[in-house]
Amino acid sequence: MTQITQFSSLAIDANNPERLGAFWAAMLGGTISLDGDGDARVTAPTGPRLDFLLVPEPKTVKGRLHLDVWAADVEAATLSAIELGATRADDVYDGGRWQVLRDPEGNEFCILPPEYA
Repeated sequence: MTQITQFSSLAIDANNPERLGAFWAAMLGGTISLDGDGDARVTAPTGPRLDFLLVPEPKTVKGRLHLDVWAADVEAATLSAIELGATRADDVYDGGRWQVLRDPEGNEFCILPPEYA
């Protein structure tokens, strides 16, 4: 049996891959590239590559998979994310240990403090 040797990327469905890719590139300090099919790829200094794939249907329910990102200052990172187009997701979690947000297409993600890094 052949072993998988490396995690390659996380593929995320998107109605507007370019917009969503630009959001995540700004969030992670990465770069975005677009292909001829309308898909976007984000490569950041750390973490896996993110591939945003064009799909016609919108997100309709809470995702079973989400991104966790680390920040030395959760409050400042939350404000930056909101300025880029994220929204708070206090209906998912409002416990105060980390912040749950939604990206511009409604995908949940968490900003974690240093003790969760």
